[in-house]
Amino acid sequence: MHYSNECMAEKQTMNFFDDFIKFQSLPSVADVRILTSGGLSIPAHSSILASVSPVLDKILDRPQKRRNSPEKLIPILGVPCNAVVAFVRFLYLSRCVDEDLARYGLHLLVLSHVYSVPHLKRACARALAGQLTAENVVDVLQLARQCDAPYLNVKCLKLLAEDFGTVEKTEGWKFLQDHDPLLELELLQFLDEAESRQRRRMRNRQDQSLYLQLSEAMECLQHICTEGCTNVGPSDKEPDTRKGPCKKFSTCSGLQLLIRHFATCKKRVRGRCSHCKRMWQLLRLHSSICDQPDPCKVPLCRQLKLRMQLEKKGEDGRWRLLVRKVVSAKAISTLSKRKRDEEPDKAWIMG
Repeated sequence: MHYSNECMAEKQTMNFFDDFIKFQSLPSVADVRILTSGGLSIPAHSSILASVSPVLDKILDRPQKRRNSPEKLIPILGVPCNAVVAFVRFLYLSRCVDEDLARYGLHLLVLSHVYSVPHLKRACARALAGQLTAENVVDVLQLARQCDAPYLNVKCLKLLAEDFGTVEKTEGWKFLQDHDPLLELELLQFLDEAESRQRRRMRNRQDQSLYLQLSEAMECLQHICTEGCTNVGPSDKEPDTRKGPCKKFSTCSGLQLLIRHFATCKKRVRGRCSHCKRMWQLLRLHSSICDQPDPCKVPLCRQLKLRMQLEKKGEDGRWRLLVRKVVSAKAISTLSKRKRDEEPDKAWIMG
């Protein structure tokens, strides 16, 4: 069976080169022979090999050991014969069929690195990235590092971080633990850093969500104290109870309850009420953000501004940071809304 496969590969190779020579106006007689591990001899043209691979160009410039041979011999050993055939085919056609990449992707990656064929290396990296599994990712990662394939290396690390629980149980990882402890340590450090980055991203998302909620609460507070809504409104305007629940802000009904509680609570002066304490914080945050030149209708806004100006120590660094984050969240939210509003107009123009 092995012999028949080699004969078939040799026959396919000869047919391919016959057709290629016919349509490319190359000399009918090849001046190079590429020898494979299985004994297959592939005819080739030195001009083609030298133009595609600088490594093969240097090999062809070396003096021929067998002076009596009219052809130069280039051994490419250690990989399957059909992988060498696919490699030579790429050197001639600058493309590789999907079947070759699927079957010999690892071998072709090695050949592309050894003989400096960057186009083939990129094609192999993309193909192997699509074939990654928990079972083969460790082997492919090691090869990607040896062959200087950064794209494939990143894809392997991404899969490793996403499914390390499964990778840890594979034979590839166990082999790595036994034979390359330095790489194991490096990968474990990478996984620890990736987990730390994930936790930071989660915290940042949670913090951003909080800042957006506070920004919406500031807008809602301004809305209630300026326009009035449902059961709460400014002193010079009666709220319209016939409107029903506010649809403008999701926090409006809750904030109205908090304001009504704050107005009647007897514990707020001594700071024993958690609801009133929260309302004080919202009022203070509003006064820190409010930039209206006219008198603001939000209760205690002017008084709290004057108090903060007199008591400079009262506004510590953490509070200033909170104010900046809420202002930034409001700006981002406004910009996002503006973009969403503009999208229908753009669609209409493009239509």
